[in-house]
Amino acid sequence: MYLSARDSIVLNFNPFMAFNPDPKSEYNDQLTRATNMTVSAIRFLKTLRAGLLEPEVFHLNPARSDTDTFKKLIRFVPSSLSWYGAYLVNAYPLDMSQYFRLFNSTRLPRPIRDELVTDEKARHLLVLRKGHFYVFDVLDQDGNIVSASEIQAHLKYILSDNSPAPAFPLAYLTTENRDVWAELRQKLVSGGNEETLRKVDSAVFCLCLDDFPMKDLVHLSHNMLHGDGTNRWFDKSFNLIIAKDGAAALHFEHAWGDGVAVLRLLNEMFKDSIQAPAVSPQSQPARTDSPAAVQKLNFKLNDALKTGISTAKEKFDAIVKTLTINFIQFRRGGKEFLKKQKLSPDSVAQLAFQMAFLRQYGQTVATYESCSTAAFKHGRTETIRPASIFTKRCSEAFVREPSQHSTGELQQMMAECSKYHGQLTKEAAMGQGFDRHLFALRYLAAAKGIVLPELYLDPAYGQINHNILSTSTLSSPAVNIGGFAPVVPDGFGIAYAVHDNWIGCNVSSYPGRNAREFLQCVEKALEDIFDAIEGKCIKT
Repeated sequence: MYLSARDSIVLNFNPFMAFNPDPKSEYNDQLTRATNMTVSAIRFLKTLRAGLLEPEVFHLNPARSDTDTFKKLIRFVPSSLSWYGAYLVNAYPLDMSQYFRLFNSTRLPRPIRDELVTDEKARHLLVLRKGHFYVFDVLDQDGNIVSASEIQAHLKYILSDNSPAPAFPLAYLTTENRDVWAELRQKLVSGGNEETLRKVDSAVFCLCLDDFPMKDLVHLSHNMLHGDGTNRWFDKSFNLIIAKDGAAALHFEHAWGDGVAVLRLLNEMFKDSIQAPAVSPQSQPARTDSPAAVQKLNFKLNDALKTGISTAKEKFDAIVKTLTINFIQFRRGGKEFLKKQKLSPDSVAQLAFQMAFLRQYGQTVATYESCSTAAFKHGRTETIRPASIFTKRCSEAFVREPSQHSTGELQQMMAECSKYHGQLTKEAAMGQGFDRHLFALRYLAAAKGIVLPELYLDPAYGQINHNILSTSTLSSPAVNIGGFAPVVPDGFGIAYAVHDNWIGCNVSSYPGRNAREFLQCVEKALEDIFDAIEGKCIKT
């Protein structure tokens, strides 16, 4: 699905997740945080490759299974039986087959269908600053991490480079239509850049150092989601972006994996960089020969490539200009309060989106919520379809006729929405959704040259796959905010998180829709829901 798509991966597919700031403010210095985050990411890589990373487990009864005692016991059970021991205490190990693509990986543009490549032998880091490319080793020949003070010295050297930005920043090419980029990449290779490109593709990961601070969360969202196109290599499995003020985020390519793997990396990096920072603001960089250790990559560009870069820049600038992002933080309550009311926190957030869209546009539309199917081997995602007859009925009662319903009736409707949403979520997580099943059948029909069954030509099928409300949730104490663009021109991209005592929502839109107004309607919907829960009258 991802590799065959020909649209640019920027905005259409790649999302971002931003880290919270380091609680010790002096550690948010750009050089300090870049060094610490880099070392923590490589510690994660080493742990993963040594087979020592604690497995991802879904705990249905955490009190029994998410304990040190259980973890110690299960370690001694042979792997052929350990799953059974976990099953007995209602703990389900999740698939981690995507994790190896986190490092040394990239997506290569190819005609018709792209290709994922991983080169675990490479030991260097790719650093981007002001559109320039640098590489240096972060692992030695024995696979040990290069000392943190050396990494710090090399990053300091890169930050002190005063060269002007390149006239033709190569990174723009990764924002192009994939067939166009495939053709231009071929020109790069035949123009004598093959070895240089290999260094970019095989790097452990891409660290992007930005030369300006973040003004606010809207500025941060734009910068981490797309930036100005010059200082990211969008094809890398992930870019670790660190701004002048230490604001940090992971921007990731989506074909190789899903949010679960990236969130695990983000959580571990955040925890490690805070609990065991490799350097402090007082640390002195090593006295090392950085000019010899750091290689600045130079690309040979002919006129066709220069034109290709200029065209890519024009397209990129034009589309990015049309994207609006806005966010709200609803502080009246969150997970704790809603669970006490026996309501699913996720169902409440989704109901608020339905109510908001109905208030703003007077209709119910196709809605998409992603759900991980990592409980299965090689599981990716399934779709939860949050718009239902229950949310429609409940939204109409709140938005169109609040005075005609008692708070008791509204509470009853919310409970029905919650129950049904819970059922849909469980079905999706257990592989009982319909979206991926129908997608696979459609793909097989095309691959075998069979005439497409009528279902796929039905306008209803087209409509349900035109996801005007595209939603995704991830919450973690390490995450400040996340985001992605709408998946259709007349849609909203809704990244949200229901925290213990508040609800955060970051929404993007193109000119046909208004993210700011939509969020005002979401806020009104949440106020109404909380009023109804507390037995208060709903204000029209």
